[in-house]
Amino acid sequence: MPLRYWFLQRCRSGPGRPITTQEIVHMAIQIAGGIAFLHRQNVFHRDVAARNCVVDDKLIVKVSDSALSRDLFPDDYHWVGEAESRPVKWMPPEAIVQPRSTGAAADMFSYGVLLWELATLAQQPYAEIDHADLFSFLKMGYRLSQPVNCPDELYATMTNCWTWDADDRPKWTQLSPELQTLHAQLAQYV
Repeated sequence: MPLRYWFLQRCRSGPGRPITTQEIVHMAIQIAGGIAFLHRQNVFHRDVAARNCVVDDKLIVKVSDSALSRDLFPDDYHWVGEAESRPVKWMPPEAIVQPRSTGAAADMFSYGVLLWELATLAQQPYAEIDHADLFSFLKMGYRLSQPVNCPDELYATMTNCWTWDADDRPKWTQLSPELQTLHAQLAQYV
């Protein structure tokens, strides 16, 4: 089932054990690995978001790109100029201005938003910002705020992903060791 629905069902309502930060980081590692695999095949995702990840009851996550995302989450997609409907609130600034801008750095920016989705248990990013105002918001240096109970290290990873200059964003080879280290640190507290 799409990750976003899974979070809504399991974590926001109903009985059951709440998901731990360590489990969130474990899912983030799996998603990063999936995207890195795509990039090694010279494939760029262009729609990295929780809605495009599937998860099973053992927390095994797979990256997908469901064409149904536009039908299931229509509020996530907005027209960008004359271009196709795009997920503006997950897009890096360069892709908002030039919708065909894509690549590893663009996916990295979106991955930072996905991390925020994980940490907030699937809240809508930039919910209070109109999609037409997002570019100006980002240009002024504003970003998503640190979620409640989100470790500083995880939020630092998010903010690194959201660096304005695409060349300054982390590389996928850097990201995995950072997340692995955080995962190991969190295991000490369980």
